[in-house]
Amino acid sequence: MASAPRPVSSAATLHPPLTDSLGRTIHDLRVSITDRCNYKCIYCRTGELGAQYPELANEEYLRLIRLFVDLGITKVRLTGGEPLLRRGVVDLIAELARLRTPAGAPLDIALTTNGHLLESLAGPLKAAGLNRVTVSMDAVDAAAFESITRVPGSFPVVLKGIRAARDQGLTPLKINCVLLRGFNDDQIEGFARFAREEDVVVRFIEFMPLEEGRLWTPEIVVTLKEIVEHIGRTMSLVELPPREPSETARRYGFADGTGEIGIIAPVSQAFCGACSRVRLTSDGKIRTCLFSQVEHDLYGRLRAGAGDEELSAYIVRIVNAKEPRHHIGEPGFLKPSRSMVHIGG
Repeated sequence: MASAPRPVSSAATLHPPLTDSLGRTIHDLRVSITDRCNYKCIYCRTGELGAQYPELANEEYLRLIRLFVDLGITKVRLTGGEPLLRRGVVDLIAELARLRTPAGAPLDIALTTNGHLLESLAGPLKAAGLNRVTVSMDAVDAAAFESITRVPGSFPVVLKGIRAARDQGLTPLKINCVLLRGFNDDQIEGFARFAREEDVVVRFIEFMPLEEGRLWTPEIVVTLKEIVEHIGRTMSLVELPPREPSETARRYGFADGTGEIGIIAPVSQAFCGACSRVRLTSDGKIRTCLFSQVEHDLYGRLRAGAGDEELSAYIVRIVNAKEPRHHIGEPGFLKPSRSMVHIGG
């Protein structure tokens, strides 16, 4: 895939950091490159597996991402749907690896996947410049896992993908597990052992109202406090300091020093005050929060012929108006117009 010439940045032309009206520095861009998925997880997806929204050409994603990077984005995470379904994903990562921030540093490039196609792609992804990978995995028991994904034989395939990614050095390798009460909360202890045995970071995520159906209620959320107490009954945990102020997960190590888990608690302990993220959907819309009620059509302006300067000014204006926080569980709360699979993780 050909890359457009990139202008050389200099100190005189550097933009100030990309910030919102609350002074939060935005340095993390999540880019969905497809809303297609080869799984149909029962807590996530009720519709068909095919795309609901259009996808851009890789060159168009690259141009839009470059604009964000020139404005100060330092981390890009490719998401889906399932991003490994996207033809040319390895080439796209290779082009992203050529980009430099205004300070001259390489991008931090990550990818979130369900892991089904990861075994054969781990090597090419690493060679292209991918730094690390996160695998979404909601059970460590094979039967439970396959009842969630509704794909027979999926568990051993994902396990091989995780091990291939770890062996290729796509680390720290994180495993994301969304917990639902009465559904997969019996997997907590098994995941704690999995973190220690497989040398991965397991992150439990409180269930958010982002599913396609109407499954979410406050009662189904397994909270951070409950998760810590559950693991603490059989294994001693030690809370670890955050690596950076905007880190979303509370980190815990095991007392003997082997293994790490994280807990992302957007429902019981919201972290909006330190949010550093903005999202670009597969059809080129900016979303400033997972729970935004409004999307901003960046790609539409590109298609209409807007130049880079105009597009960059639009990004700055939209990010400046980023929401102060979400309102999960509050009276009048509205789910976003898109479910998680159509927004990007």
